[in-house]
Amino acid sequence: MGFPNGRRRVVLAVAVLLVTAAIAATVYRVLAPAEVSTVARAGYPAAAQPAVGVIGRLPAAPLIVDGRLRVYAAHRQVYADRPVDGRYRTSPYWSYRRWPAELVGVVASGTTVVSRWSDGRLVALDARTGEVAWRADGPVPERKPETRRTRAAIVWDPPGLYLTRAADGREVLVATGAGNARGVELASGRELWRTGVATGCRSDVGSTPTGQLVSVDGCAGAAVVEFRDAATGAVASRWRPPGAGDELVVTPVGCRAGRSGCSALRTAGPGDAAGRGWLVGSGPPVAAPALDGLDTQLVGEQAVGIVEGVLVGRSVRTGAELWRRPDLGPGRVIAVQPGRVHLLTDARDLVTLDPATGAERSRFTLTVGQDGTGYTPGAAYAADGYVAVERLREPVDPDADDQAFFLTSEPLVLAAT
Repeated sequence: MGFPNGRRRVVLAVAVLLVTAAIAATVYRVLAPAEVSTVARAGYPAAAQPAVGVIGRLPAAPLIVDGRLRVYAAHRQVYADRPVDGRYRTSPYWSYRRWPAELVGVVASGTTVVSRWSDGRLVALDARTGEVAWRADGPVPERKPETRRTRAAIVWDPPGLYLTRAADGREVLVATGAGNARGVELASGRELWRTGVATGCRSDVGSTPTGQLVSVDGCAGAAVVEFRDAATGAVASRWRPPGAGDELVVTPVGCRAGRSGCSALRTAGPGDAAGRGWLVGSGPPVAAPALDGLDTQLVGEQAVGIVEGVLVGRSVRTGAELWRRPDLGPGRVIAVQPGRVHLLTDARDLVTLDPATGAERSRFTLTVGQDGTGYTPGAAYAADGYVAVERLREPVDPDADDQAFFLTSEPLVLAAT
């Protein structure tokens, strides 16, 4: 005995509505904006004291945080592992994931890790626990960094994300994006200022140690270097190098990390291959001829670079030669950090020197296991005594997929110097 036709239609309609509601709920759960925070379940690790030499291989670029953790970027996730001197990447110590936004930048200072997302959201995490410290709205990024599977550009050189210290001692995070720039107090996430900025005719350079955001502004004609107060958002000064033309390329030099805390600039115009070096501070930039040349780095008060095939250290303020090392052979400086200059020789020896004296701190072959030395160094990073280097397959083909571009599936080699 069945239902009458009228009741049958009602039952069928109700069933269809229930199925539709169930499907809608499932789709919402899957596709709705969400975040998943997995905090640390173990104690904060102690600072490591690894032996000098190669530590191991990694598949992704690490950001060394507080000398205790390695922080990595994934497509929609930022996460950390430990110990900092572990031979391989391990299970996450903590993890933070967002959907559907994509991770586009990570910076860190002390025990604060700030992630930036494709929708402009800024999320700060406490590195000791992985807990969310604060959330803030930032400008939508003007562009996403070009990344391969190591995600090195996101953690080592994130575009539009800069740290600096204001005159009153507060650390400030500046985020720039499509037509907008904002300053945020790092400790609390409190917005300090926001301002509109031109697009298409303006580009960021980096931040200085003295609380300024540096940009190149070509919107009103000849390009000028603009210094903006990171604590207030006000333009403090505008400057043009003597003899500069309408076009100007400005590169940060002597940065604490990425493009943050940069103590110098190098300016160049069309046809100027070497560039001119300038120290930046509270006043106008000061000429520093010792920084002229694309291969010259700044470490503290020393300019270090290759001169006629020889690594030379000079005083950045006087230009006086302090030391030279003709015994090292061909190579190039791949990274610097306070108290250390890292030279990778053509034989793939990593040589670490004291920038003040040129004295050798360590030397070893930068290879792991049976990987060999037949690679070309890619992006490199140095912090807290560690060095990480991408290894690219020879000959380097920039158009190749990741498998053919990198030397191995774990292309990064991590070393303690």
